[in-house]
Amino acid sequence: YSRYTKVLDSYYEENDPEFVTDRTRCKEILQNEDDLAEIVQLVGKDSLGEAEKITLEVAKIIKDDYLAQNGFTSYDMFCPFWKTTAMLRNIITFYNEAQKKVEKSTADNKVTWSMIRNHMQPTIEKITRMKFEEPSEGQEAIIAKLDALNEEICAMFRSLGE
Repeated sequence: YSRYTKVLDSYYEENDPEFVTDRTRCKEILQNEDDLAEIVQLVGKDSLGEAEKITLEVAKIIKDDYLAQNGFTSYDMFCPFWKTTAMLRNIITFYNEAQKKVEKSTADNKVTWSMIRNHMQPTIEKITRMKFEEPSEGQEAIIAKLDALNEEICAMFRSLGE
């Protein structure tokens, strides 16, 4: 987090216009997770709705697999802006698609976090492993992989419940 986010907005707008929106959504997810943590402590995770369970799980991905860094590794000691934005875009796409799927489900065909997790386990694993892509492979190669993952996320949500 930075106190200088507004100063950098023009740079973000020029280099990746979606980044500011994704960053804002990321902050909202983390704030909601913070609010939900109190509820979970009092009454347990099972008492949460499906949308809240998704928020908790995506916040965990953000904290453990996106924000956490290991400066002693070649893939993580330096993360170029293009890799950062593509990774965040995939996480936010997953979150948005999961929320939409739960929201649009009916009582007869209810979609739960458990269903999403079971259906998309390999894709979720790929999301958690994005950080291990080596920037030295080059922007074009990494962006192609992360864009393909974004397409996979959308395709897996389309196929959920079929």
